[in-house]
Formats: sequence, structure tokens, C-alpha cells
Amino acid sequence: MQIDGTYCYTGGRPFSSLLPTVVFIHGAQNDHSVWALQSRYFAHHGFNVLAVDLPGHGRSAGPALTSVDAMADWLLGVLDGAEVSEAILIGHSMGSLIALEAAHRAPHRVRGLGLVGSTYPMKVSDALLSAARDDEPTAIDMVNLWSHSAFTHKPSCPAPGFSVLGMSRRLMQRMSALNPEQLFYTDFAACNAYTNGEAAAASVRCPVLFVLGKRDMMTPPRSAKAFIGMFGKAQTVQIDAGHALMAEKPDEVLDALHAFAATRN
Repeated sequence: MQIDGTYCYTGGRPFSSLLPTVVFIHGAQNDHSVWALQSRYFAHHGFNVLAVDLPGHGRSAGPALTSVDAMADWLLGVLDGAEVSEAILIGHSMGSLIALEAAHRAPHRVRGLGLVGSTYPMKVSDALLSAARDDEPTAIDMVNLWSHSAFTHKPSCPAPGFSVLGMSRRLMQRMSALNPEQLFYTDFAACNAYTNGEAAAASVRCPVLFVLGKRDMMTPPRSAKAFIGMFGKAQTVQIDAGHALMAEKPDEVLDALHAFAATRN
């Protein structure tokens, strides 16, 4: 589904204005495919799904946006284009900041927030920012290693020989090939520069769910404690996975998100 140059995966089902809508927002150097299992399940179990490709990512047109604020405004524009008056927003990593800022800017349009692999401030080390700017292939390899809890494959992998690490690495490489304009650096710099998280969290009135990877080295659960405390009340689910928890433990992530969304249906 295309909305004004934005690609939105609908989970293999027609978009229907009669159903509640869930929007999935990917993180840095990714696209909608990181939500493959979760978005498809939601679409076949009573929800509209919009798993978006951010501008400059995947199948969406235009240059990558340079700030979380601009991405939040863009996301609200996508909802306008799809004629969605309110939705549950689910974001991973950078996508969680986008979801949060969108909820801050348009609280009447957000029924619930699912923040996956999230923390605030979402600071990026100078070394990683430099690598993303000057040596993107190395930055991809670094982040891919840090985003997974182990080299061995988990029981949730779909078949023998399937490589979660290899899949994630290839996706990041593909994003670089599609958009060579320092995409990783642009995304990381946007996360690093975002400063409105505390005010945004304080303004949220809808239910909030954090889904965190116990072995996440990119956004460790201990770093999210203060962030979680910024909300009046938030549920938290921890999963034995790294930062790429949708790939490492897809069923557990799905169970947490669907149970949360069902209470908002």
C-alpha cells in the first residue's frame, strides 16, 4: 500500500476503516520487514496494519528525515493519508522515539504505545557515530553483532541453516545500497539529538507497554529504568534476547504486543 510515496505493509490483508489500526515503526537502517511475523499476525486477527517504511528506507521515496520530530510529523501525515483517526503505535528503537513524539504531538490520535528495545536518552557513542559517518560497512557489522544475544540460532528460527545475524546484516546492507546518503549516520544522529523524551513521556495519557531484551547491549534494560519512570504507569515485559528481539524471539514479542493491543481493541 502506497500513501503519498510512503510504503506501508498491510500484513497481506486489505486495509479496512472498520477495524482498529496498529502502526509498526522500524528502527535505524531497517524497514518494515523487521515486523514480518508480528504485522502479519495482527492483520489476520482483527486489526488494520500499517508497517511503514520511513522516508529513504525500503520502498518509501524521498531522503531520510534528519530528526525524530520530523519523523513524528511525517507519521501523523501518513495517518492522515490513510484516513486513520486513531491508532496504536508500536516502535522499535528509533521507531519507539518516533511513536512517543507522535503521541506527544497528537495525544487524541494514539490509543496505546508499544515501545520495543527502547530507552531515553538514546545516546550513540562518538565512536559509533564516526563509524556510521565514515565507514558504514564497519558500523553495520558492529551494530549487528551488538544487536544479537548470541551467535547460535534459537529454537524460534524457522528452519535449519537460517541465520538471524545474517538476515539482519543483509537488511542493513540493502538499506545502504538503496540509499547511499549516509543513512545509518542520519538515523543515529537523529536518535542522539532527540531531547524531548521526558516532556513527551509526561504528556502521555494512553496505556504504555515496554518490551525489552534482557541481553540488549544497544538499549540495555537498566538504561530504560529512568525512562519507564517518566510515565505515570507503564507495563514492562522482558524477553531473553538482544536488541533485535523481534527476530530472535518473534513469538514472545508477538504475544506481548498482541495481549497489550487486545486490551485497547
